[in-house]
Amino acid sequence: MPITFKNFLKLHKVSLTLAVLSFVFYYTFAYHLDRSDFIKLLSLFVALFFFCFKLIQFEKLNFRFLLSIGVIFRLIFLFTEPNLSQDFYRFIWDGHLVSSGANPYLHTPNQLIENIASIIPNANILYEGMGSLSARHYSNYPPLNQLIFALAALLGGKSIFGSLFTMRAIIILADVGIFYFGRKLLKNLNRSPHLIFWYFLNPLVIVELTGNLHFEGVMLFFFILALFLLSLDKWKTAGIVLACSISIKLVPLLFLPLFFKYLGWKKSIVFYTIIGITSIMLFLPFNTPEFIANYSKTLKLWFSNFEFNSSIYNVAKKTAIYFDAKPWEFIKEYGKITPMLTIATVGLFTFLPKKYDLNRVLWSIMWVLTIYYFISTTVHPWYPIFLVLLSIFTTYRYAIIWSAAIVLSYFAYSQADFKENLWLLSIEYISVYGYLFYEIVSHNNKK
Repeated sequence: MPITFKNFLKLHKVSLTLAVLSFVFYYTFAYHLDRSDFIKLLSLFVALFFFCFKLIQFEKLNFRFLLSIGVIFRLIFLFTEPNLSQDFYRFIWDGHLVSSGANPYLHTPNQLIENIASIIPNANILYEGMGSLSARHYSNYPPLNQLIFALAALLGGKSIFGSLFTMRAIIILADVGIFYFGRKLLKNLNRSPHLIFWYFLNPLVIVELTGNLHFEGVMLFFFILALFLLSLDKWKTAGIVLACSISIKLVPLLFLPLFFKYLGWKKSIVFYTIIGITSIMLFLPFNTPEFIANYSKTLKLWFSNFEFNSSIYNVAKKTAIYFDAKPWEFIKEYGKITPMLTIATVGLFTFLPKKYDLNRVLWSIMWVLTIYYFISTTVHPWYPIFLVLLSIFTTYRYAIIWSAAIVLSYFAYSQADFKENLWLLSIEYISVYGYLFYEIVSHNNKK
């Protein structure tokens, strides 16, 4: 055994022990966890967050070690089906439609199931797996995401596992890309590059993206690459890349006005034109007279029909019910207000700040997204992952607290009717709001 390796083992035995324990816990999470077992799920998450914190604390300057174990933790999930989400069934369903030349935005699975078996392998398994909620609605996944689904379907063929393997490989590569360009962007903004590990080793990121196949990671790869290009003043190329991010998930659309003061009006016109043209080109293959109507109908559901793990909305709903409001009517009225509040928030952060460098842009994006999630009716566990990445470019860390506390929302997964426990949600949001308030006061005291 080489002396250098002996020394490494001696100097890093605690970190290696933590890494091995993390490996065991991630393996247990991937292969020996039923989502109905909330106590086991919570215990694994709490332990993994503790290990993550200590690993970064002990090894924050050992980039190769932390990068290596971050990749290894993700590879653990390669040979298993997601155990906290059934969305992947719809991904594969849409992927087979697109790869066969069909438009996934024109018909719901309920409308197609009777005569689609010749086009979609394992059609009945996918249909049953996605659940009735997904089956009765049109697809809401943007075009570049659909193309990834199609690639997974083509490479996977008739094998569901083959499609899962392809999607996981893409998500893992995207996370490695976020690590690479995120670290470079941190350096360009004069921030410590080790901060990227608060994203890369975060258990929520690993479990929800690689484990449960949510494509926020791919969206964030294009998003962080666009910001890195902006830091190099390559804003035209950044416009193309940012359009790709929007074409994975629509969330970055919220932030487009925030670049206006940073670029100035002349560059902004070209920048927004590039984004618009690129987006149109990506949507064009799917465009039909029915497409806009169907897609808009599906998007409206997120504001006026669905509710999960909300904070302000839950308080408002309970108050309204106390005064005899009907819950199903209240959510529709609330859903009309949410877009207006979001637009007002974006306008506020676009025009109020006087100084507008790239640090300020990232700070504004973080606050806009935070407020948007606070007022939303639906905040799935993987949503704050975007905030986790944004927070490392600021001095705020409440998003990391949220990434741990949001584990409490998984309690609903253990219930047959997905009923939420409002006491657990209260603990989650008291933790988040409390730490956020502490940080705001601390920042103000330092001024």
